[in-house]
Amino acid sequence: MIGFHQKNLCLHALVVFGLLAAVIGTSVTAFAQTAELVITGGKIITMEESLPEAAAMAISGGRIMAIGSAAAIEKYIGAETRVIKLQAGQTAIPGLIEGHGHFLGLGESLMMLNHSTAGTWNEIVEQVRVAASVTPPGQWIIGRGWHQAKWSETPEPNVEGYPTAEALDKAAPNHPVLLTHASGHMNIVNGYAMRIADINTDTKDPAGGELLRDATGKPTGVLRETAQGLVGRALAIDKSKQTNEQRSADLARSIELAGEQCWKNGITSFQDAGTSLNAIRGLRQVALAGNLPVRLWIMIRDDFARIEQSIHGTRAKGLANDFFTVEAIKLSIDGALGPHGAWLLAPYADLPSSTGLNTIDIDVVKKTADLAARNNFQLCVHAIGDRANRETLDIFEKALADHPSRLPRRWRVEHAQHLHPDDIARFGQLSVIASMQGVHCTSDAIYVPQRLGMLRSEQGAYVWRSLLDSGAVVTNGTDTPVE
Repeated sequence: MIGFHQKNLCLHALVVFGLLAAVIGTSVTAFAQTAELVITGGKIITMEESLPEAAAMAISGGRIMAIGSAAAIEKYIGAETRVIKLQAGQTAIPGLIEGHGHFLGLGESLMMLNHSTAGTWNEIVEQVRVAASVTPPGQWIIGRGWHQAKWSETPEPNVEGYPTAEALDKAAPNHPVLLTHASGHMNIVNGYAMRIADINTDTKDPAGGELLRDATGKPTGVLRETAQGLVGRALAIDKSKQTNEQRSADLARSIELAGEQCWKNGITSFQDAGTSLNAIRGLRQVALAGNLPVRLWIMIRDDFARIEQSIHGTRAKGLANDFFTVEAIKLSIDGALGPHGAWLLAPYADLPSSTGLNTIDIDVVKKTADLAARNNFQLCVHAIGDRANRETLDIFEKALADHPSRLPRRWRVEHAQHLHPDDIARFGQLSVIASMQGVHCTSDAIYVPQRLGMLRSEQGAYVWRSLLDSGAVVTNGTDTPVE
């Protein structure tokens, strides 16, 4: 199968049919009559109800001029037209849109240890040991993708089923080690990393986060939610010592790797679920140089004060031939279900002492909603637990009422995984998009009833059908590299 996600097409003429002006079998007078590109000779899936399949297509200026029979499209072929002839049985399809992912995170995940296939904690420790043997002392060893619920055995020692740092200390005594949970909402670090981050028995839990501790009160190395920032800041300090050339090289490499994965999987447009202002500036330069491999629609994820100060200068719509758009803000009001970070109305069935974590001050969410409404930005809030979703909908409802608009706001709840039955209909009533990811349901299935109990799981977990019936728009995505 030939798809429109091939590199040479992606950079010039790759489009999703449903979003572009296309006239079946006839020319569009706004475009030149000679096409830059013609695809012919096979089957083209158009996604147009009036002509679901066609034999040929003409493209110019990155837009579809015409779709129809090979004979009808032949008149658009000129001396300079590039013609791709599909072989018998080959099909051209529209590129796919990633509805919620982390573009740079995807690239960066391919530049570190991958723990996603590890069946035990010991396998991960061995990965770290091997990395330490080839990494200069003092340099960071970073990995991602572990998930304790998917191991064949519970590590020993452990706290709440999570491993402790001792094995990492033995495997890499001379390196700071930082291993991120598959969800992205928890880290485990070794003693070296805790020392340079000044984490000890006296360290207090930050708001919206938690340091897991053993029976004596000593931190185990497991950091939930905002507590990840304690070691994250130490890592950022080290990265700040890089030269501009090193930072540019790392950015270019992460873009290259992410782009390769997108093309490989047919992704040609990517809704990026949260990137810092600094990274956005770097991506903007890459886009203007014509070097972005896919079209990016980016949510700003940064400190409120910085967003407020730079919101007008950061906005971008369709720059670089529609490859770069920044018109949304991303917040996370809670954590993830796997590491007991989703914010619930009632305690976890398997951890009765906890209702999860609220990871951002509610007043900040309210201020951000006001800022987004006043500046016509989309607001996208990560909310997984039923309490998190209710709080988010309450804030959306007030902000949308305070700032009425003739145009739909298209605000989004990212994930919307676990809802109280009373809140399901509110998505449709408020015209709030439920930005859900089907893969989370299948991935989390092994522990959802354990975390929530059967009643909550049946009534409010992954309720796509009920949301659609409420009139809500429901989108899909992969949340790569989380999944």
